[in-house]
Amino acid sequence: MNDRWARAEERYRQRTEELRYRRSDYDWGDAERAPRGRGARHAASTDEWDDYEDDTTVIPRYTDDQEPPVRPTRPVPGRAPARDVEGDRGRRARSADWDTDEQPWDAEDHDWEADPRTREWRADHPEWDDADHEDWEDEDHAPDDVPARKGGARGRSDERESGRAGRGRSGRGQSRGRRSRAASRKAAERKRRRRNLLILGCVFAVLFVAAGGYAGYKLIGKLGGPEDFAGPAGPATVVQVRSGDTAEQIAQTMAGKGVVASTGAFYEAAVHNPGMTSVQPGYYAVPTHSKGVDAVAALLDKKNRVGNVVIPEGKRLRDSFDVTTGARNQGIYGMIADASCMGTGAEKKCVTAEQLDAAGASTDLAALGVPAWALDAVRRVPDRSHQLEGLIAAGTLDFDPTGSPTQILNQLITQSASRYESTGLLQAGGANGMNPYQTLIAASLVEREARPNDMSKVARVIVNRLAANEKLEFDSTVNYNLDRTEVATTDADRARETPWNTYAMTGLPATPISSPSLEALRAMEEPAPGPWRYFVTVDKQGTTLFTDSYSEHLRNVVRAQQSGILDSGKGN
Repeated sequence: MNDRWARAEERYRQRTEELRYRRSDYDWGDAERAPRGRGARHAASTDEWDDYEDDTTVIPRYTDDQEPPVRPTRPVPGRAPARDVEGDRGRRARSADWDTDEQPWDAEDHDWEADPRTREWRADHPEWDDADHEDWEDEDHAPDDVPARKGGARGRSDERESGRAGRGRSGRGQSRGRRSRAASRKAAERKRRRRNLLILGCVFAVLFVAAGGYAGYKLIGKLGGPEDFAGPAGPATVVQVRSGDTAEQIAQTMAGKGVVASTGAFYEAAVHNPGMTSVQPGYYAVPTHSKGVDAVAALLDKKNRVGNVVIPEGKRLRDSFDVTTGARNQGIYGMIADASCMGTGAEKKCVTAEQLDAAGASTDLAALGVPAWALDAVRRVPDRSHQLEGLIAAGTLDFDPTGSPTQILNQLITQSASRYESTGLLQAGGANGMNPYQTLIAASLVEREARPNDMSKVARVIVNRLAANEKLEFDSTVNYNLDRTEVATTDADRARETPWNTYAMTGLPATPISSPSLEALRAMEEPAPGPWRYFVTVDKQGTTLFTDSYSEHLRNVVRAQQSGILDSGKGN
């Protein structure tokens, strides 16, 4: 018997030493999950435990071949299972000794044949019930290279049941080991994947809902379409298209004026009509209660544009007559009146030139839109009927024809002041020694006296003669007050004293004598350098001679008389 025990101890020692240096990578994680008691990896469920603290305390119990395997007693319902007090005490002691991060095991190969029980112990470990290890292999299946144990599956099952019965509920709680690092990483990775999948699913759900909503909107639009008038169209109203307006902004204006039933009705028709790109800023008379396509067509019809006036350079506010031909030259007030007309036949409505003339003589200069840089000079004009002369610029202007005469003039003068100021009018005093309103008056003289190529020279003549306090003696200033147009003037006309006749006075006229072009205004703002004080046009082709010598100027005047350019059309 002593020899038998000695052999058992020697075999156990050899197995223990071999397991210290031969452990597989696969079994390394199991070691961390196993109970930390010393000898717990080597003891089978049938081993006996004692209170010794070294590796020889676990003494395997060997039975004869005829000895039947030990089977655990199943617990009886209603009765607490028997508790292995000695087994619990031994396991608690060993667990305390092995509770450390350092293990004496080698991380290399592990021979399953040396101790096949180490594989079966895993099935008894409580941590394998955790959901975080659901991706590990089934505990009842050992690796393919592990040989079958003697006694078959029934023996393994008996040993596991015996081990569970011996440990009991208290043993299971105290034998829980630390979760392996590999398992923790896998659990974290699974959690991260689940979170990413959840986020991705939410994103796809939002995109799906948005796409479905947009598709539904388009489908409903195709099926029903935007709200639109069925007709018939109502009376015309005036709508304004501003510079830079898009089709959507024009649609909002149309809907606000009652032209179309909805912005969508106009917009859908506008985006399908290539002519919308040619629509100009301005005012248009469009019938109310129109269909979207009809409103777009009305906007593209040039006949429906109203309040658009084109003023030629050199025009005056009132009509004048050409002395040579007898033709009437329509003035600015008449042009504005024609552009204000709306409707046809008996329904035609216009502002008259007389109404505009009367409004232009008002003393409420702020209501008329007179700019601040002209207010003082305009207040000093002796004849109120001429006080707005030159303040309505030449060029294309737009106004609301439904406004009052005063409102129409205000719109036109405000636009004109912006154009004048864009040329540098307010800063021109340093070059010509004049204030802005004086520069505008001088530019109107240049417009009436010179051809475009000579404008800067005529501007210099004006500056030089004013500096010398000499009379300008321009025929254009004589004709202004006579409401007629001609190159030559009579001695009687030149001798008549008026606020505009520069033959009878020194300095500039009281007001501009016409609406100057921007070219004439720029020429007056920056006159050409030169000593010229006199000029005269000597032929009908417009040849103009400049000089600073009065005697030479008289010879040039004789030349002009010989060519007939200075003959008066009146015959005197």
